[in-house]
Amino acid sequence: MGRINDTMIKRAAEFIWLTGSSLDQRRMALLQGEGERDAVVAALAGHRTADGGFAFAIEPDVKGPEPQPLSAMAALEVLDEAGALDQGAAAPICDWLARHTAPDGGVPDLLPSIASYPRPPWVEAPPQDRGGLLTTARATGLLLKNKIEHPWVAGATAFCRKAISELEATHPYEVFSVVRFLDHAPDRDWAQAASKRIGALVREDDLVLLDPANPAGTATPPGYAEAEFTFACDFASAPESLAAQWFATEEMRLALDHLAGEQRDDGGWPISYRLWNPAIEQQARPGRTLSALKVLQAWDQVR
Repeated sequence: MGRINDTMIKRAAEFIWLTGSSLDQRRMALLQGEGERDAVVAALAGHRTADGGFAFAIEPDVKGPEPQPLSAMAALEVLDEAGALDQGAAAPICDWLARHTAPDGGVPDLLPSIASYPRPPWVEAPPQDRGGLLTTARATGLLLKNKIEHPWVAGATAFCRKAISELEATHPYEVFSVVRFLDHAPDRDWAQAASKRIGALVREDDLVLLDPANPAGTATPPGYAEAEFTFACDFASAPESLAAQWFATEEMRLALDHLAGEQRDDGGWPISYRLWNPAIEQQARPGRTLSALKVLQAWDQVR
């Protein structure tokens, strides 16, 4: 029996019609099979900047009109979700990423311009002379998935492979991006071996809560909220992901049951990360709701 049904989807849609941005609502319509890909792309264009980047809170914690690498990554995710990440859409984003790439081939997650606009008090631009896996790995994985040809992709792929091979400590957000890269890395033997090592790291360092009903005694990573736990289906968002191999069937069942049960009375899913302004929760929950629906739908297809 599937975990998601028409009633759950209807309630989620009502929540997004009430609280979501134009882009959130266009994405929801497409997920329901009632919207159009071009409408999602048109809504996404409202976040584009003149230089080919993206801004204007496409990522809820990243405010202001200055484009950021994290925002470009978010745009690539939307395009991929809509089935619209083709050469024409990807080229200007890759051009923008190339202009902000560090000497090692990766992009920093944020640029210094982040300091000019409202932001979480703990967020600052990292050193600009090196790339970050969180943004580079996910962006590159999406581009590889869609077979995008651009000079930036080769250098970013080399950066990701080297950085992942040298990774000895990490945190869940970074692992989410690493998984996206590994799922589409061209060297499949290397990707399988790297995935096995990263999965062992996730389990050994307690980066995953395997029994959602018993969080007592489990600490969240430094910088995360007190109750910001990460579950198996957060890493393995679809059954074909390499991260699905990290977890036993029962572990995945518990995670997916927990995710399905998190839908609130208003139809939306909650967010658990640290909040720095009351507006952020309302702005972020529609995206979280869409993400939850996508994960549940992906896993229901194999049940």
